[in-house]
Amino acid sequence: MTETEAFNVKDVLVDMKDISGSMLDLAYSAVLYSNPEIAKEVFKLEEQMHSLLYKLRIAIMLGTRNPEDAIEFTAILQMASAAEKISNAAGDIAKIAESVDISHYLDREDFEEAVINVRIKPPSELRDKTLKELKLETETGMSVLAIKRGVKWIYSPDENERLKEGDLIISSGPTEGIPIFCKIATGEEYKGKKEKEVARGEGIKRRRITEEIADLIADMKNMSELTVGLSYSAVMFDSKEIAEEVGDLEESMDRMKDELEILVMEAARGITNRSNFDELRGLLHVAISSEIISDAAYEIADVVLRDIQLHPVFLASIKESDEVILKLDAKNKDIYRKTLKELNIETRTGMFILAIRRKDGKWVYNPAGDAVIKKGDLLIMRGPKEGEEKIKEIVSAQL
Repeated sequence: MTETEAFNVKDVLVDMKDISGSMLDLAYSAVLYSNPEIAKEVFKLEEQMHSLLYKLRIAIMLGTRNPEDAIEFTAILQMASAAEKISNAAGDIAKIAESVDISHYLDREDFEEAVINVRIKPPSELRDKTLKELKLETETGMSVLAIKRGVKWIYSPDENERLKEGDLIISSGPTEGIPIFCKIATGEEYKGKKEKEVARGEGIKRRRITEEIADLIADMKNMSELTVGLSYSAVMFDSKEIAEEVGDLEESMDRMKDELEILVMEAARGITNRSNFDELRGLLHVAISSEIISDAAYEIADVVLRDIQLHPVFLASIKESDEVILKLDAKNKDIYRKTLKELNIETRTGMFILAIRRKDGKWVYNPAGDAVIKKGDLLIMRGPKEGEEKIKEIVSAQL
């Protein structure tokens, strides 16, 4: 492979990883807010993904010179194809927002990475400042996905985009960051979550079933994003342990989907209203797409399990994407015996802890807020490049 061809492949891989991640966030936003406009942007990005995969195939075919190249590039194609499957699943989720409103079934704060929309009011600290100046990801943990200014939408805004009064901002990040973000965006205290809306006259049993469906979808959404993060971590650190965990999670997702299908059939029993039936069908489609995402994540991790030597261009693409993946030893004595909730890492740095490996070799995947950091822990995390130095200072600085 020539230097130019390698550069092209790397750039395409970076774009595919970043775009598939953005598509997932925007797709869930479209469903959570029943917003067809956001869905249309997801479809545009989906077309870009198809084009990128086509270009990648051509570049790899041109760059293959020997059997060793073919083996390494097969792994790259497998992972690129998986990234496209993730984008296709995101597109399927977004389609739901065009046909049916299921937002009243879902509690945004049930998601580990919540999606919220906030309008900038006159007292806002965000007004007339650029995203670069604000450093929202490292100050609140929240990332701006899109801005609606009047009738115009700005998706994946540039760091030099200046926020204005009246802008509607759609952001994603840890639930702990929501009160802080809302306060600086509006100048008002966050009011907290509202109770889920329940259809008038709905029976107690059906209400319980629909709540179980909503909880399952939140769990599946959280787990699908975890599997994607872990799959790239497995590749980045050549870890069979993490890759095997992705496989276990993928099997759990299959079981959750089966359980949800049964719940949907129970909830649909006796329904005569077509709109209620369409809502249940929409919920089922979200769950199916989330399960497809976990399948695709396992395809990425499968490369590690097969002991395929990766071409350096792929590892370079992970390092240069918008989101970095880090592996840090807990060396800072000040964080020992403290919980993740007390440390507030996500809000302070924008970094999401995917897993903790204890000194005895045991792994804690997707650790909860009550997980305690101990001496000898190894942390696997993902998040914005801007948070890299800050998280290193918190976790690894030997004070």
